[in-house]
Amino acid sequence: MAAMTLHPLVILAIAIAVVFVLILRLRINAFIALITAATTVGILSPNVGLAEVMPSVAGEFGGVCASIAIVIALAALIGQCLMESGAADKIVRVFVRALGEKHASLSLLSSGYVLSVPVFFDTVFYLLVPLARAMRVRMGKHYLLFLMAISAGGAVTHSMVPPTPGPLAMAATLGIDLGVMILVGAVIAVPMSVGGWLFGILRDRQLAVPLRETQGLTLDELEELAQKGEERLPSFFMAMLPIVLPVILIASNTLVGALEVGGVLSDVTSFLGNPNFALLASAAISLVLLAKQKGYTLAQLAGPVETSLASGGLIILITAAGGSFGKMLVRADVGKVIGDTSQEFGVPLLLLSFLLGALLKVAQGSGTVAMITVSAIMVPLVVDTPIGFHAVYVACAIGSGSLVGSWMNDSGFWVYKQMSGLTETEALQTWTPLLAVMGVIGYVVTQIAALILPLA
Repeated sequence: MAAMTLHPLVILAIAIAVVFVLILRLRINAFIALITAATTVGILSPNVGLAEVMPSVAGEFGGVCASIAIVIALAALIGQCLMESGAADKIVRVFVRALGEKHASLSLLSSGYVLSVPVFFDTVFYLLVPLARAMRVRMGKHYLLFLMAISAGGAVTHSMVPPTPGPLAMAATLGIDLGVMILVGAVIAVPMSVGGWLFGILRDRQLAVPLRETQGLTLDELEELAQKGEERLPSFFMAMLPIVLPVILIASNTLVGALEVGGVLSDVTSFLGNPNFALLASAAISLVLLAKQKGYTLAQLAGPVETSLASGGLIILITAAGGSFGKMLVRADVGKVIGDTSQEFGVPLLLLSFLLGALLKVAQGSGTVAMITVSAIMVPLVVDTPIGFHAVYVACAIGSGSLVGSWMNDSGFWVYKQMSGLTETEALQTWTPLLAVMGVIGYVVTQIAALILPLA
């Protein structure tokens, strides 16, 4: 029974070590690793009886699924449709045309920022890297800047703006209205992206990175892509509609709630602005757009639907497992002890959120897992103590921290490295400091916003 006397921070260290060993050393799937870690916490915690460990792990897993599963599945479907219909390509081309070829890096930054809201970062990078390479062929320079601009736009909204899994789970865990999370996360993400873009300009001047052949398109195919017409692509309005519509619907519910409007209007916006319905409506439009662009029958639409839902299903499993892990840590009093310790040493709440996000990111590689776990740990501090500002700032501080420390244990690092043709050293010199710079900027902006506009 000696294990029952373990200090909560020792339990936390053992749990992180379990995740670290299973994912990095043994290459175990993240879902299994996180469920194993959650079970380990339950076994070691004096607050959970042995017979209650697995029911508690399963119950916490189900609770997270209830809040995020439908939204993640529908977001995966919307992203797949945007890719296959050419809508994502259309958005990129409009941004390039609007900003001009001279500002091609800003076009890629904007495209990454917008597309990573409904589409997962890895997919956005796959989409935009061929365009970055085509621009390099056409312009003969700035390849590294193009790569870093894509990353600066995509990685930030992936970490700060729902319906991507990390921000979505943080909003659910901390009890944050989704409209508020979208609005505040998107606003704070802007200076983060711009700061990353400016850092990319600096690194592009310092490092000479050549355009190398990769497993993707050949240089001849890139030349063809650079000259490709867009007459078969959907209109910009239809391309943007699946992205903008759910934001408008969710924001309408948030606004009506903030104004304390009752009656029929409140009922209607509560229904239309529910994230599950908002994403369902967007998914329907995306499917119609895909069918129209490709000439698909209903039977032919089954292919992309099943592909996207399979991808979304894995993300749901990993996200819910991470949520279960985080909530089991809370059951073990880890959040309470961390809160007491931080107060003893005078560590501000937002700084603590940022540092814990960075710690978990460095330890196990996944920013999503870091966001989910730390937000669960912070719940007792946010709920039980008057913090003087809105909980959304805690989520933004965690999201900013989850960008810091991305290296070889992060799948995003390898996507960036492999798709761009960079060496490991070049990736460590560019990707890793880029995300760290954006994370620090995000924390600073979040801290300032909490002071100036607490929203409490």
